[in-house]
Amino acid sequence: MDDLVPSEQRIDRQTLDRVIRRAAELQASERDIGDSLTEKQLLELGRDVGIPARHLQQALQEEQLRLDTGTGGPLSRFMGPDRLSAGRTVPGEERELENKLARWMTDAELLTVKRRYPDRVSWEARRDFVASLKRELGIGGRKYALARAKDVVGQVRQLESGWSYVTLRADVSNTRTGHIVGASVFALSGVVLTSIAGLLGIFLPVALIPSAVGLIGGLGIARRRRGRLEGTQVALEQVLDRIEHGELDTQQIGPGSPQGTVQRIVTEIRKNLGA
Repeated sequence: MDDLVPSEQRIDRQTLDRVIRRAAELQASERDIGDSLTEKQLLELGRDVGIPARHLQQALQEEQLRLDTGTGGPLSRFMGPDRLSAGRTVPGEERELENKLARWMTDAELLTVKRRYPDRVSWEARRDFVASLKRELGIGGRKYALARAKDVVGQVRQLESGWSYVTLRADVSNTRTGHIVGASVFALSGVVLTSIAGLLGIFLPVALIPSAVGLIGGLGIARRRRGRLEGTQVALEQVLDRIEHGELDTQQIGPGSPQGTVQRIVTEIRKNLGA
């Protein structure tokens, strides 16, 4: 048999993806890995097929994000999920980025540490007077969307020297109940008005109008949650933007003196009062 000579024919991107995926499957099939394998075994397999460990670790983190977020049931698809997440590969060392992220969350996002784990930290909204006032007045032109979440979890994982993968997850399940209650009350009010109209003998098509309005309005209230969650998702991405572009330096996120904080609050109050 003649030696195979590589063809000069160009391969498009879709074909390339299929070929590489199939080649990886064939390589994996030559090893007895069973139904599952550990992360260490995956990295070893990747090394055998020439895939850098950094790319495999990043792919693992992205897959975990996908599994964590999920699509949920019909209610989640209508009102929005209970968990939001964002992840990105950024320049920097793990410990350095962890320190900068922690400083940003507490000083700029007005959060406080909730739990410390070996590989991640969770934060929740600060409830002190100054933090509440800052959020209410929107000092600094910010919406502080992350403070509306039940908690925010940050994790930094080193991929290779000089590069890390940062993951942010926000538990927003606390926002669902309020919207469901509001929607239910609005819809129920329409039903009550329709019942009263029926008792008064009002023409049925007219009596049904409050129920229709209540149902539509209730659905609108429930649906409004998606818009608010979009703001929280954007806030997560903005933190990653700042990390990626080196905007989490301690000089930029320092809280400043108490006098400076009070002065900014006073200025913002005067601005809102039109003084």
